[in-house]
Amino acid sequence: MEGSGKTKSSNKAQQPPEFLAVGRIVRPHGVRGNLLVAAESEIIQCIASETQVFLGANHIAFTVRHFSSHRDQYLLSLEALNSREDAEAYREATLFVRFEDTSPLAEGVYFHWQLLGLNVVSDEDENLGTLEEIIETGANDVYLIHTHSGAELLLPAIESVIKSIDLEKNLMIVHLLPGLKPSSS
Repeated sequence: MEGSGKTKSSNKAQQPPEFLAVGRIVRPHGVRGNLLVAAESEIIQCIASETQVFLGANHIAFTVRHFSSHRDQYLLSLEALNSREDAEAYREATLFVRFEDTSPLAEGVYFHWQLLGLNVVSDEDENLGTLEEIIETGANDVYLIHTHSGAELLLPAIESVIKSIDLEKNLMIVHLLPGLKPSSS
């Protein structure tokens, strides 16, 4: 799954966002305006020379001069940043790409916005509720399901629990392991 932090549903059909956060500027690198970037998504790999990226909450557009891996991070050189001082202005800024510029995800991998609002049904055909929030825990995501009775059900996003996802049918099939079943009221 791709995303960051907590993601909540708007209870409407989820549309792709215009921009996707793919990294964070750690600091300037060198004296020529290069930036050291920490990846926040595998999608960062779609960045290439001559493509456009966007920095900060205002999505300021820049053309990529050069982009390469550097140890466990990335080095980014942008057309308009020519000095360490230019680069310093973007320390800790979020790095974005346009959704339309990304490659399709691998089969079975989804953006958070695609999952929010899905109807969740058990493999025993019990309608459990709606996926309302995705919580990133570090090990795996946790899906918060609002049940029809108003209760909340937390499901780990692991293969033994999440059996199938059908975006066209707006449906997620899950297997409730012992201890995951909602308590009867």
